[in-house]
Amino acid sequence: MKKTYLVLADGSVFPGESVGADADSIGELVFTTNTCGYLETLTDPSYAGQIVLQTFPQIGDYGVIPADFEGKTAVKGYVVHEICDHPSNFRSEGRLRDWLAAQGIPAIAGVDTRAITRRIRQQGVMNAKICREVPADLKEIQEYAIVGAVNRVTRSEPEVFPAKGEKRFSVALVDYGVKNHIIRGLTKRGCEVTVMPATSTAAEILALHPDGIMLSNGPGDPAENLFCIEQIRQMLGRVPLFGICLGHQLTALAVGGKTEKMKFGHRGANQPVKDLVTGRTWVTSQNHGYAVVSDSLPAGTVRFVNANDGSCEGVDYPELNAFTTQFHPEACAGPRDAGFLFDRFTSMMGGN
Repeated sequence: MKKTYLVLADGSVFPGESVGADADSIGELVFTTNTCGYLETLTDPSYAGQIVLQTFPQIGDYGVIPADFEGKTAVKGYVVHEICDHPSNFRSEGRLRDWLAAQGIPAIAGVDTRAITRRIRQQGVMNAKICREVPADLKEIQEYAIVGAVNRVTRSEPEVFPAKGEKRFSVALVDYGVKNHIIRGLTKRGCEVTVMPATSTAAEILALHPDGIMLSNGPGDPAENLFCIEQIRQMLGRVPLFGICLGHQLTALAVGGKTEKMKFGHRGANQPVKDLVTGRTWVTSQNHGYAVVSDSLPAGTVRFVNANDGSCEGVDYPELNAFTTQFHPEACAGPRDAGFLFDRFTSMMGGN
């Protein structure tokens, strides 16, 4: 057993066992309430710059399954109560702790994740450090900030994914940190998907003559992505557009709205979202620490709200032939209740 520590920016110290890379790491400490899907969490680029804490007590039960990975591994660290060293799954290719070490991800087990989660819920998201020795000075932890995250996780070159079966539409997907299941959600509906780097200009994206544009999820503070916001502003109203998570926030900023940092965000597969048009409530998968300020929008109509705290979960822009959602309709791992939103997007591209 290698002793290690989780040190929070408020000075709290939680000793535990190192179950990952033998290294120190500072990040923004966030928690996710998923009971499964730890592989998807660890490979979700939206966690760039963050140390992720799992509230579910035992993690690693089904080992490591590369086919379930969602994208580029960008987490700064990992916190669990207990890690399973004897996984049982016919698809498993190894133990989670070995994979964490191979990926260079510091991780800690044996800590009271309930107490840490309670502290975050009470005080709000804070920085933390996974370290082999408790630092005498907290300044480095307290001053840490996530900057330039989108450029770190986006592709460097365009990549094309063919439609499954007959091609019906061509979609340009802007990669701010896209999850693989978003691409699959489109290709299985007959879309040929060209994934474009976040550094692409509006002119380069529109030059593809897509039937529709999708804006992906991604990490960090949406308001710092001034280049991306301007490109969206130039594309709105040109072809049908669908934004998810960070894409939702960037679209709101592009029309002149505002975003704000939440106290501890929404991360997990059990977030209830109410459709203000139908009155129906959906259980959704989410991963975000920022939200669109509903009453700041000069255009569009709020369509979805979080049933717990009333925060903005989706906006319709009928005048711009666009709509966006804060939650993830592809939701892997998680509920698939909101998969109909992909159908809504393809219907818009078909002129309906």
